[in-house]
Order: sequence, then C-alpha cells, then structure tokens
Amino acid sequence: MNILTFDIEEWFHLLDFSATKKEEQWSKYEVRIYDNMDRIFRILEETNTKATFFIIGWIARTYPDIVRKISEKYEIGSHTMTHQLVWQQKPMEFKQDLESSIKLLQDITGKPVNYFRAPGYSIRESETYAFETLANLGIKIDCSVFPAKHAHGGIVSFPKAVPSIIEHNDIRIKELPITLGQILGKKIIYSGGGYFRLFPYSLIKKLTKDNKDYNMAYIHPRDLDSGQPVLEGLPLIRRFKSYVGINGAEAKLRKYLTDFKFTDIATANKQIDWEKAPVVKL
Repeated sequence: MNILTFDIEEWFHLLDFSATKKEEQWSKYEVRIYDNMDRIFRILEETNTKATFFIIGWIARTYPDIVRKISEKYEIGSHTMTHQLVWQQKPMEFKQDLESSIKLLQDITGKPVNYFRAPGYSIRESETYAFETLANLGIKIDCSVFPAKHAHGGIVSFPKAVPSIIEHNDIRIKELPITLGQILGKKIIYSGGGYFRLFPYSLIKKLTKDNKDYNMAYIHPRDLDSGQPVLEGLPLIRRFKSYVGINGAEAKLRKYLTDFKFTDIATANKQIDWEKAPVVKL
C-alpha cells in the first residue's frame, strides 16, 4: 500500500528560519503557489494518481480558490494555520491554531476535515497532549509521527512505522506515520521532502519495495519548483538541504508514480484492518 500526500505551503515556508518564521514576513515574497499547484495537478492527472493534501490555513485564507480547486478532485487535511512547530507553541496556542485552520478549510470546501499533519513532524513525547487536541477537534487520522530521532521532532519510542492506533488518556486516534527504511542498520526517511530529492531513485525504489505493505510519501510544492529563488541568509548546510535535487525532482516523482500505484488516505483507510493494528499507548 502506497499513500501519496502533499503538504501545501509556499516556497518560503521553511521551518526554524527566522527570516520566514512569522506571518507578517510572508507578504514580501514572490507568489509561486499557483504555478506549483498547476504542476502537481498535471502530474496527478497524467499518472492517474489519487492524493491527500495537507493545507496550511494561511494558504487557504490567502488563496481560497486553490483550496476549492484541490477539493474538487482530492481530499484535504489540516497542516495547521501558521506552520509553526508544535513544540514551539503552548498547548492552548496549538489548539487555537488548529481549530482556526479546520474551521477555515471546512468553510471553504463545505466538507469535514478528518486528517492532520504537524509541520516538521513536530509532535514529540513531550507533546502527546496534541493527540487529545486532535481527537477533540474531530481529527480521525493523524499523520504526524516520525518514529525516530528527527531535527524538528520525532517520537523515538514509537515502536514501528506502520498504521497504528494511538491511545492517550481517554482518546484513541488512528496514526499513519512516515515510513522508515534501513541502510546499514540505520533508519532513514526516503519518500518525501529533501530525502526524496537527495537520494538516487534506485535507492528510493528499493526501499519502497522493502516497505510494500505500507509506504507513506510526502511532497511539498517547493520540492518540484526548479525556478524558485534561493532564500538569502540560509546557512550553507540548510541551503544544501533545502535546494539539493530540485532540478530532477519532478521527473523522479513522475517515475515514482508510474512504477508504483499510489492512493489517498481515504482509500488506504478502507484497506487497513484497524482491528489488527498495533495499539501504541503514549
């Protein structure tokens, strides 16, 4: 089972970068979301692929026509309102941010929002309250768990990167974590973001075959945008991670969607035997 998701952000929505951290800074940057979304739509149509879109509320509020166009053919979820790391917010701030994004997306589309992904997979062991918040706000399936050490988050104690049921206090919520591969005994991510851009396609293909029972892919519009400007002030390492492999990423994604059949979360949800899914108590 291969699941395709997109995190819908603008090209400058990098995490932990002070020049683009705050909403009031975003209006000064070039608008590239329309061309980038048109590219994604073309790829999906030409490869006959379903996908789920996690949308930042700021994108929805600024460009509601984009959300309506996505919703015509594809399903949507929340990627928060302002694209902040969960652990950089207080619990009430996170709740208010998420609640406003859900309401906005539902008002625009007239459809319920059942899915969520935290920016940067930034729910850690110390932010497990977030799962209660998600459940209480009507989220049915979360896709925020990075079951390994990660710069922006990671739940190292999460036992395995497979569809699971999270239990926390009095709530249960379905979890579709990011997929991990192994190279020389080391856990790595390969099916999204900078990892997808950096690794050779032969390795991505091998690791996808290794995870044939469950594979979660995630792509940002900027990952495919070879014409985007380079943000000034990025440290050298960060600049490499943010821009490596962009020139060949669209062709790589097209090959990926041709070599493997991908679907959206709703379809995957019906195929998963949740009665047999492991229960993870956090």
